Amino acid sequence: MFSWSALEPEKDRYDFAEIERDLAFARSLHKQLFIQLQDRSFADQWKPAPPYLQHDPAYDGGVAHKEENPGWIAMQWNPAVRDRFQHLLKALAARFDGRIRGINFPETAADLKGGSTSHGFTCDTYFAAELENAAYAKSVFHKSAVVLYANFWPCEWANDRHYMQRTFDFAVTHHVGLGGPDVLPFQKPQMNNSYGFLHNYKGKLDLVAMAVQEPDLDYVDPQTGKVATRRDQADFAADYLGADIIFWATSAPWLQMAKAPRTGQ
Repeated sequence: MFSWSALEPEKDRYDFAEIERDLAFARSLHKQLFIQLQDRSFADQWKPAPPYLQHDPAYDGGVAHKEENPGWIAMQWNPAVRDRFQHLLKALAARFDGRIRGINFPETAADLKGGSTSHGFTCDTYFAAELENAAYAKSVFHKSAVVLYANFWPCEWANDRHYMQRTFDFAVTHHVGLGGPDVLPFQKPQMNNSYGFLHNYKGKLDLVAMAVQEPDLDYVDPQTGKVATRRDQADFAADYLGADIIFWATSAPWLQMAKAPRTGQ
């Protein structure tokens, strides 16, 4: 996971050293690397956009404050901000296309502090901007996969604005992978939004990648009333959602057990 601010500390000066280190480490283990490019944060003290975006009036501050979850989001609906983000995507592709397994964007869910008109935000312009960035990424990454975490869209519930339907149709047409930040078997909000579409589009998408984050490890499956096990989450992700890849939180108990020292042998 890499934030935009860390990768572009100054305008047009990119620092990819940490990605190179992680890539070398992954290769030493005969593994592949996926980059999650963060243009939003989940803590008020972290602003994900580079300082020059925050201080130059041309970018209107570069970031907007989120409401429901703490943190900030880069104002991708602002064309000037989006242009700079696409410069970063182009630089990343020039360096890493074909060397990494893929790149993914974080969740599409967004709830801005101050309401839907904050910093010129509208649900339509945000939706269009997210798809434009995904299409641009696919145009510069020819060998590595591009994945959009489409979990929820602002102003929409159960596809009532057809954002989710259009997202999946877009992904099929543009060969963009889809996925999400949580594996929560039969969780009603997800079932009413992205999960239903992932299930219906099984076999039609180029790639489906899902993440099991730390809070998901304590998730209680509403169908069983029990905490979902590794097998429960893996089966639901693969069989119901059609996942090709699962990103597991490193705090998952089975990973902790795997790295624990063995005794008595």
